[in-house]
Amino acid sequence: MSTDVLLLLLLVWMVGASGRSIGPRGHVRQTYSQIRFKREVPSTVQGRQKVSSPILRRSPDMTKTTMTKSEQLLSINDHDFTMRPGFGGHTVQVGVDVQVESLDTISEVDMDFTMTLYIRHYWKDERLSFHSTTNKSMTFDGRLVKKIWVPDLFFVHSKKSFTHDTTTDNVMLRVYPDGKVLYSLRVTVTSMCSMDLSRFPLDTQTCSLEIESYAYTDDDLMLYWKKGNNSLSTDERISLSQFLIQEFHTTSKKSFYSSTGWYNRLYINFTLRRHIFFFLLQTYFPATLMVMLSWVSFWIDRRAVPARVPLGITTVLTMSTIITGVNASMPRVSYIKAVDIYLWVSFVFVFLSVIEYAAVNYLSTVQERKERKLRERLPCTCGMTHQGMMGSYSEDDVNNTGNYGGESMENGAAMQQRMMVHLDFEENDQITGHVGSSAYSSMWIDTHAIDKYSRVIFPGSYILFNIIYWSCYL
Repeated sequence: MSTDVLLLLLLVWMVGASGRSIGPRGHVRQTYSQIRFKREVPSTVQGRQKVSSPILRRSPDMTKTTMTKSEQLLSINDHDFTMRPGFGGHTVQVGVDVQVESLDTISEVDMDFTMTLYIRHYWKDERLSFHSTTNKSMTFDGRLVKKIWVPDLFFVHSKKSFTHDTTTDNVMLRVYPDGKVLYSLRVTVTSMCSMDLSRFPLDTQTCSLEIESYAYTDDDLMLYWKKGNNSLSTDERISLSQFLIQEFHTTSKKSFYSSTGWYNRLYINFTLRRHIFFFLLQTYFPATLMVMLSWVSFWIDRRAVPARVPLGITTVLTMSTIITGVNASMPRVSYIKAVDIYLWVSFVFVFLSVIEYAAVNYLSTVQERKERKLRERLPCTCGMTHQGMMGSYSEDDVNNTGNYGGESMENGAAMQQRMMVHLDFEENDQITGHVGSSAYSSMWIDTHAIDKYSRVIFPGSYILFNIIYWSCYL
């Protein structure tokens, strides 16, 4: 037993001696762990024996303030924000104002428009009120929006819309100490616009962007323009290539759905007047030139078939191309547009100029046949002067279509333009070929008169049409 006690005392002494070591002069040596601990302890803990250098001492960071989290300050976890403010009580009043940044495109084919705008919502939610000694608001980005209640507005008749997210979500939330909230976001929306193209391209269109709550009826949410007529502002630099923006204004109405009830709806209305100068250069002016070009055939000799026929066909085909090009960029509506009236009337004028030459050529052929038959029927001793038949042209005249200004043509111009045919009406015997006692009757067939009248009637009628057309549509 004594041996065991001695061994135990020896072991205890050895453990105590390992905690400290004595130097050569009787000083107690400190271990590495004790020295490291003293280095890490601040100078104030070590009896404030040393004062740190002013150079090494850090200045306090004023940007880092000790404050609670925004969720704790707004007591977000203490309320159920899936419910609207004042649920079961008063109606939530949500004011709206809009700033139009740009009006991007207007499409007649798709019957829609694209607009980029800033839409701002104003309402009061007492659950978000907080204590503030400075009475200043707090501004947050889109991350807090997902944790609180916001109005569920949507664009009626919209085809597509999105919130901009470059470089971050373009969403801003501002909360005031009394619980008032400002919620703003930047949106691009493509919405339907029912256009009446009966006066195209001399038309004026009115389109509207409609805003409405999707879930809350007027019993739960009252939607109104925050500043009345001044709730809508536009950028002065907004411009369109084909339209002149005449007016922006706001209205509000109520819409009814049979299955859900009445909803408040806000309207952003804008009126656009189309620029006509582009269509004058691309449509009206070429069509007018084609009609005027078809009139040139009235001054070409009726025997110049290779000149008049291709001219008429060319103008008809050109008018068909213009009509096809205009309709290719337009919706297939079931009514007649103003440009259709002008183009089709111009097409009719061009087509009638071709029909006019066909009539002249046909009457000239009929007249030649009658003259030929008359020569065969009339006896040589009838005593008639054949000066009236001098106007008929021989085969040499038909082939020689280029010599219209010679002396021989000048001398017989009057005879060529007036062809008198003496028709013999026999009373007794037509088989024997004897001429009866009845007088000859004369019938004037002047084919050149058709061209003469056409030179006046066609331009005069087209000018009258233009006067009526532009008076009605302008």
